[in-house]
Amino acid sequence: MTITTEQIKELRDRTGISIMQCRKALEEAGGDMEKAIIILQKQSKVIATKKSDRNLGSGVVSAYIHGIGTGAMVELFCETDFVAKNEEFKTLAHDIAMHVAATNPAFLKKEDVDAESKQKAMEVFADEVKDKPENMREKILEGKLNAYFGERILLDQPFIKDQNVTIAAMIEKAVQKFGERIEIGRFARFSTVR
Repeated sequence: MTITTEQIKELRDRTGISIMQCRKALEEAGGDMEKAIIILQKQSKVIATKKSDRNLGSGVVSAYIHGIGTGAMVELFCETDFVAKNEEFKTLAHDIAMHVAATNPAFLKKEDVDAESKQKAMEVFADEVKDKPENMREKILEGKLNAYFGERILLDQPFIKDQNVTIAAMIEKAVQKFGERIEIGRFARFSTVR
């Protein structure tokens, strides 16, 4: 099957990924646009993993203020000034700051959840599953804990502008696009509402 320039351009417009990667994904997918997008998403995880040990020497701090009562700041790291100065990279940082302002995550990643938070949540949910069949309790409890913390872990949250993509997936896509390791450093949310 021949892949047309229009197909490549459409895939590039939809994903923002390089022309060569778009061409290869379309060839692998036999010209099917949706399959090519899935192939690119799968590749972004592999690329992000390969770059995970690179040094983060640059980045941006982005702030977002919603109305007059809520705001957030996010530190987004990358490897070079070239990427840090890129408008799309700055937009990614701003979008993450907006997401933090809207969702108020408590943790960046699963590893950040402390033992005390886990224990308190387990106590609450253990009480909820005490009447369930004994052979299913542990699995139900695990599911409830995963759902509870999934809503509070920034990287696991669905992006507020597109519920089909998580914050982690947005970063993986940016790694694929820019060819550099990208990582959220710190984030903070401020609110006058208590």
